Amino acid sequence: MNTAHAHGLQLRSLVKSSGTLELSLVNVATPEPGPDEVVVQVLAAPINPSDLGLLFAFADMTTAKVTGTGDGTVVTATIPAQALKALAGRLDKALPVGNEGAGRVVEAGSSASAQALLGRTVAVQGGGMYAQLRTLRAEACLPLPEGTTAAEGASSFINPLTALGMAHTLRLEHHKALVHTAAASNLGQMLHRLCAKDGIPLVNIVRKEEQVATLRALGAAHVCNSSAPTFEADLTDALAATGATLAFDATGGGTLAGQILGCMEAAINRTATEYNRYGSSVHKQVYLYGGLDTSPTVLQRNYGMAWGLGGWLMTHFLQKIGRQAAQALRERVARELQTTFASAYSKKGTLVDMLSPGAIASYGKRATGEKYLVTPNGTEA
Repeated sequence: MNTAHAHGLQLRSLVKSSGTLELSLVNVATPEPGPDEVVVQVLAAPINPSDLGLLFAFADMTTAKVTGTGDGTVVTATIPAQALKALAGRLDKALPVGNEGAGRVVEAGSSASAQALLGRTVAVQGGGMYAQLRTLRAEACLPLPEGTTAAEGASSFINPLTALGMAHTLRLEHHKALVHTAAASNLGQMLHRLCAKDGIPLVNIVRKEEQVATLRALGAAHVCNSSAPTFEADLTDALAATGATLAFDATGGGTLAGQILGCMEAAINRTATEYNRYGSSVHKQVYLYGGLDTSPTVLQRNYGMAWGLGGWLMTHFLQKIGRQAAQALRERVARELQTTFASAYSKKGTLVDMLSPGAIASYGKRATGEKYLVTPNGTEA
């Protein structure tokens, strides 16, 4: 297939200086691949929480209005004035959206590495994946095992490498066990399977009793409901049983990070032989890696002086461990894509479908267990 002059739809997010968000589909030319590049026909791309920040740009989506139909659909919404200052760097620039996806390589450059991918189904982390065609460097593509569909490979990067990064961080920082919030999500269930396979004790924190049941059915040993009146006691018991002193918090805001640190200290003090006014000497670490709760992070400071609270991002972690180690993690994902790192989707839709009010309400609420898959070239992936 010669795509040098081919065009395809691409979703763009535009923040206007007037304070309006505009989402639209643009028919763009597909660049001819260079020697080390390929053209991918995108068949599947997930909507991750990390995509929504670029897509919605802090707009109040309850104000969203839809005009036009089909490829001419346009969504507009109001951006609060206080949020507009933080978006100064992208004012009046229409940006492509979509961190990852999968599809078929339909054209390749002249290099051996690019030619080796021609006709293959590959997973890609390259940005702008809510598009029908994407020209990318060959090294950005992960060839999928024979028989793997694009839908199965669409979420090969963000969630799997985040889960592997969490486990790797545990080993690098010499912790015994993990704590993870929003644990019934696709990522949470993936992390459960990974920790079970690798022998890492895991404490799961969820918000609803039905999510407790979901994880129990998967075999999770320690599941705590943050909305239960006994949450802190239950969490302290789980931390004492596992020895967990490392947590990854997807909520970001609110009191949860502080509660985890406080319960870690309480669990450690169960075996303390003497009182120390500075608290235990065991280091307790919570990393905020998401922002499901956009309110301020509140700390009660009831956990002594040996603690840390920081940000954690998968891409920064991969840069830290280096290219060779990161590639080894990607290769493990490819081997276990249909088992440890399998993803499930509750809804699918095309690029046009993605701009419908119902779809926006669905994926915009970031609900656990409701992962949305975009199929830019049709409903089959």
